[in-house]
Amino acid sequence: MKMQRFSRTAVVLAACVILSLPAYAQKPTRVGSTTADFLEIGYGAAGIAMGDAYVSLVNDASAVYWNPAGLAQMERTEVMFVTQPWIVGMTATFASFGIVVPDVGTIGGGLILMNYGDMEVTTVAMQEGTGEHFSPKDIAVSLSFARNLVDWFSFGATAKMINSTIWHESATAIAFDLGVIIKTGFFSPEGGNKHGLDIGMSISNYGTPLRYDGLDLLVPIDPAPNEAGNYSNAPGRYATQDWELPLIFRMGASFTPLLIEGHEIIVSVDALHPNNNSESVNIGAQYSLTLKDLGKVSLRTGYKALGMPESQYSMTYGIGVQTDLFGDHDLKVDYAYRAMGILGNVQSLGVSLLF
Repeated sequence: MKMQRFSRTAVVLAACVILSLPAYAQKPTRVGSTTADFLEIGYGAAGIAMGDAYVSLVNDASAVYWNPAGLAQMERTEVMFVTQPWIVGMTATFASFGIVVPDVGTIGGGLILMNYGDMEVTTVAMQEGTGEHFSPKDIAVSLSFARNLVDWFSFGATAKMINSTIWHESATAIAFDLGVIIKTGFFSPEGGNKHGLDIGMSISNYGTPLRYDGLDLLVPIDPAPNEAGNYSNAPGRYATQDWELPLIFRMGASFTPLLIEGHEIIVSVDALHPNNNSESVNIGAQYSLTLKDLGKVSLRTGYKALGMPESQYSMTYGIGVQTDLFGDHDLKVDYAYRAMGILGNVQSLGVSLLF
């Protein structure tokens, strides 16, 4: 028994050290120093409703975004679709899946699409518009795998391709996410590892930088303007700068202070260390009521970005309903509302099918 406790403690400490090294190796960059920031706004209505405090708690298909290790906590295969109108006319769409393969693990995948809306092309000479339009888009496609190495330790990894398109220019990068979830069993009302203190950690978007290239960067140049010859239309190209991805290190814990027949309360706290802003804390809570033969209703609330200077994030709220659809299939609908100060309010609606 003592050896088992020592082994578990050693794994916890080792995971903390290994996962934190790449994050703290980053230079102390701040706001505006990264690109593809659509990767850090949060996806999945349940996690958003809990103030993004979800790294240790996630156990559905949205784990593809929050923490790939959460896929290993899934008991059933799930397909999820989330629509999330964003600020100033932008729209974010998220779709993911997790396929549970017995004795192997869970295979997951995800798609994030950020549409910035239709924009008019203007130039210095035609400031009222040229009559042309373009629609900037960012997209991320990911593939994940997670597995329970033992009954209290889960590991997951995600590989993703990120593409950003603006007018005729585009950029592509490759990134990876790593995560673990550790079920300590402390404070468990049932004993064992279930419903106790869970610890989760993840590193998101560790990868290559983005560099934009395209037709609009081509320009004719004259490399020898003072010499005679046919040099005036030599092909040239503007060289753009590399931009880092928004690297995020998350570490959080969750536990269940109340678990009685049909009633459950979960409290969750996450600490974030990004490479483009100050550290912050997210907190969240969830109350679930299970009704026999009807399903489960969950009420959620949270607060995002505590401790971040001049943050526009604040309270979040949400509700989720899961009910039998037919046979072994369940339908799950989640809604989240997030207040964002002067930027307005953002809502998210997610629909999942479990089978």
